Amino acid sequence: MKKIKKNKKKKKLTAAIIVYIVLRILVVVCMVAQSMRGNWHNVFLCIITLLLFTLPGMVSKKLNIALPSVLEIMVYLFIFSAEILGEIQNFYNIFIHWDTVLHTFNGFICAAIGFSLIDILNRADRFHITMTPIFVALVSFCFSMTIGVLWEFGEFAFDRFLLRDTQKDRILTTISSVKLNKDAAHNPVVVKDINKTEIYSNNNTTITTIEGGYIDIGLIDTMKDLFVNFIGAVVFSTMGYFYIKDDYKFPTKFIPSLNQSKEL
Repeated sequence: MKKIKKNKKKKKLTAAIIVYIVLRILVVVCMVAQSMRGNWHNVFLCIITLLLFTLPGMVSKKLNIALPSVLEIMVYLFIFSAEILGEIQNFYNIFIHWDTVLHTFNGFICAAIGFSLIDILNRADRFHITMTPIFVALVSFCFSMTIGVLWEFGEFAFDRFLLRDTQKDRILTTISSVKLNKDAAHNPVVVKDINKTEIYSNNNTTITTIEGGYIDIGLIDTMKDLFVNFIGAVVFSTMGYFYIKDDYKFPTKFIPSLNQSKEL
């Protein structure tokens, strides 16, 4: 029986390594193609992606934890989908829900990481406080949501100071704003069926026309990202609760564990 378990573990490890190698090759090919086109911003994104690919291995070695193969593969695919497919291949605009799916997975993955950090401490002999399943699940949820908020802070900073559009603006046909009401500031004016917006520069010579409605500057995208992050976090935190309380096995595919060769 022990021999069979070893073989299964080896097979899972090989799957993660294969995904890692294949994705790195694809990123390198993409980087070469982008450099030939002179698109140095995308080349920089490829370099960042290659560096991010090394994080799971570094964290595993530095903290002496074993990463489940499924979680490791999910992290690699998430990074590749966000940077290479999302940004460089423009999947964020081609596929409407691409960003939504990624942020949902982000909430799930971060909840798994947060859960494992607390669960490792909870099971360690040197810690005399044993946390209840509901408390561990709550910490897992809060950890995931904190990462989600910090991510949105980063997107806002990029857009505000570097004039990027990481928050992904969208077109609205209805707006409601108190800024449009000069008489009663607390009563919003609702404008419906907007089909075009024109923006004039200070000298009134340059006009930017937005067809189809009014442009939202990232608020809806940010709130949508946080909401789906919330869903991902709730899903895993619930699974983690039953993992501790009723020995539910499925979450072990996503929960890093401390290597037995070294204790906390």
